[in-house]
Amino acid sequence: MPASRSAVPAPMLAMPGRPPIGTGWAVEMKWDGARTVAVCDGERCRLYSRNSKDVSGVYPELTLALSAVSRGRPMVVDGEIVAPDPRSGAPVFARLQSRIHVAKPTAALIRTIPVEFYAFDLLALDGAPTTRLPYLERRRRLVDLSMSGPLVRTPPHWVGTDTKILLDLARDHGLEGIVCKRTDSVYQPGRRSPAWIKTALRKSTEAVIAGWLPGTGVHRATFGSLVLGAHDDDGRLVHIGNLGTGFTTAGRRALWERLDELERPSDPFDVIPPAPVVRAARWAEPVLVGDVEYREFTGDSLRHPSWKGLRPDKEPDEILVPPLP
Repeated sequence: MPASRSAVPAPMLAMPGRPPIGTGWAVEMKWDGARTVAVCDGERCRLYSRNSKDVSGVYPELTLALSAVSRGRPMVVDGEIVAPDPRSGAPVFARLQSRIHVAKPTAALIRTIPVEFYAFDLLALDGAPTTRLPYLERRRRLVDLSMSGPLVRTPPHWVGTDTKILLDLARDHGLEGIVCKRTDSVYQPGRRSPAWIKTALRKSTEAVIAGWLPGTGVHRATFGSLVLGAHDDDGRLVHIGNLGTGFTTAGRRALWERLDELERPSDPFDVIPPAPVVRAARWAEPVLVGDVEYREFTGDSLRHPSWKGLRPDKEPDEILVPPLP
């Protein structure tokens, strides 16, 4: 039987920041994929997204691969589903977009866009929770499980290695950055904890799509740019800028079709956005979350934002205003 949503641990989250100074930290690479918890009951494995939705049918090949490497032992594993670039091997979220929305992928799609599961934490083993164990002990037990196969990997972690060297290594291999974790930290499901610190080489954030500005020219039939929002410290949905680049033609069309269905007569913001936006925008129910790269956040808007894709694994209510430089 599939696990109930309440029985699936919410992943522990990292806080953004610079790599910490001092001892007592381990470092992992930051993977550009979809955070996923694998729950294996001894007979089969099921996959759950960051918001505890069952996505086993989206990645049937991974459920089989995880069942094989778990060797019949009940376990709960935290990890990331990635779609590696066929040339560099680096995970590319844009490739994963071709899989993440397909509830029942065809054999052809599975062959064309192969995915892998990267396991990096152990939350339970043989029916006993491991979340109260320190990080290094959880990692030791995970490594001892030898969870490796054609579609499953346990990526390395480093202790005592200069974070600058590891950031350079991430940059050289086209990865997102690094995540530093306290070696003595327990696993705190659903909490964004300072015991884990993520350092991105490229700034990225999630944003709520609140509407769009009409397109012109070649984009006349769809939209020119998206109107983005996020929640401030008081929980209010506020405007954080507009975004018009980074879309493929097909991606723009597909997103437009969804926005057209979500149109509403008034803006969804709790704080009135800038007047030029109010005058020109058409509004949408704030239910879609997008992944965005940007140069910097000024406090009022994102500079040079670029679209990466939709994030169905993120809930609009949890999307926060990005930190200031």
